[in-house]
Amino acid sequence: MTPRQLERYSRQIRVPSIGEAGQQRLLDARVAVVGCGALGSFQTGALARAGIGFLRIIDRDYVELSNLQRQWLFDQCDVEQALPKAIAAARKIAAVNSDIEVEPAVADLTPSNVDDLLGDVGLILDGTDNFETRYLINDYAVSRGLPWVYGAAVGSYGITMPVVPGTTACLRCVYPDPPAGAQPTCETAGVLGSITALIASLQVSEALKILCGAEVSRKITTVDVWSGEIRQLAQPLPDERCPACGRREFPYLNGERRSPVSLCGRNAVQIHERSRPVDLNDLAARLAPLGAVRANEFALRFETPPYLLTVFRDGRAIVKGTTDIGVARSLYARYVGA
Repeated sequence: MTPRQLERYSRQIRVPSIGEAGQQRLLDARVAVVGCGALGSFQTGALARAGIGFLRIIDRDYVELSNLQRQWLFDQCDVEQALPKAIAAARKIAAVNSDIEVEPAVADLTPSNVDDLLGDVGLILDGTDNFETRYLINDYAVSRGLPWVYGAAVGSYGITMPVVPGTTACLRCVYPDPPAGAQPTCETAGVLGSITALIASLQVSEALKILCGAEVSRKITTVDVWSGEIRQLAQPLPDERCPACGRREFPYLNGERRSPVSLCGRNAVQIHERSRPVDLNDLAARLAPLGAVRANEFALRFETPPYLLTVFRDGRAIVKGTTDIGVARSLYARYVGA
């Protein structure tokens, strides 16, 4: 290491479990952060300060005013400029640590681009907002033997666990299938910045341990910052019955389970979620405080200007007001909870 690096990371190097050897491994590491929202923006900033040599930031969305309550890297200037989150994050990191390499990718992670975006990294951090993308990450990571760290937060509650293929259970060992129906999201249930920062911190800590060659915690950690409850459960070993790490079946990676999207007429996108039935009454109750909602037994219409979402009982939706598939998918994940 150079004298500049020894000075910059001196307090981290003094941690016995890291030392100069561990710091060198961090400087040599290549990490991808998938999603640069509440979790991912904190992860990215923390990893940059820790001296991860190469960071790829993958996000499909733009910075909005409501992000600033919990998404630590962004500011009002990013909102005013309508910057993509990946670009805004990369600019902030350049001002914090110009010695590392940062590559922003304004993209939606899909089976068609996953190898391009994740194929040259050694670890993946989950900053996503939907199970479909997490299962894609899990399929890819297990198939390639790549470690990754799962995390999620909503309201005052969060959960995280490391996944080291061949050593720990993978995501599908614990959750063989995604939860049915509409799920709480930050837009419908709210979220505290403290829980996202805490979960992201735990994820970064596990990532640093993996990158330094230390033993991971092998625990599933859940936290509720409002009640003060913290629980840790022993993470199971890989399950031989698991579709991914047991049977080596990767439907999300192969595109078999990815919900297709398509342009639907003028200025609209249709999202197909036929395997995810939605309770329209429950969804209407959750969306009512956020905008105009009209629902019957067949469909629900929700207006969040300039967009209009029509959600059907089988999970299919039409998003009017955009022809950008990434924007439509982001809105669906935000309000329906894909």
